Amino acid sequence: MVDASRRGFLRGRPRPQAQIRPPWALAEGEFIDRCSRCNDCLKACPQKILVAGDGGYPTVDFRLGECTFCGDCVVACLPRALLRRDGEVLPWKIKAGISDDCLPQRGIECRVCGEFCDVRAIRFLPRLGGSPLPEILAEQCTGCGACVAPCPTQAITVR
Repeated sequence: MVDASRRGFLRGRPRPQAQIRPPWALAEGEFIDRCSRCNDCLKACPQKILVAGDGGYPTVDFRLGECTFCGDCVVACLPRALLRRDGEVLPWKIKAGISDDCLPQRGIECRVCGEFCDVRAIRFLPRLGGSPLPEILAEQCTGCGACVAPCPTQAITVR
């Protein structure tokens, strides 16, 4: 395996950035060992949010849309780097987060992220003299990324 920090340094990125792997991916080390970079999972994704990341390994780009957890990528993965175990409900432990770039933080009314959250994990807390502030309910957030692409200031990230 290539030293990621050295490769990143030579590409102008001294620190490797955390990659979000497709749903039901094995632990990072095992995922890298098993993934053949065949791109079958990329082709199988109906939402087209899986892209080839560093080293050609599949990553999720929520700027392209949301994950519906359909499992098509898991079915397409012959090396079994993506593996959905019996009874496993959650595909990952990632959650959405909101940065200070959020428009309501600046006093501008915006509720776009809440409108796109199907599980209603984003609520808006009223405040005196300003726009309601969004709050993500971590216990409800599935990490699907539906709130990322529509955000006009790109204030939402999923990690």
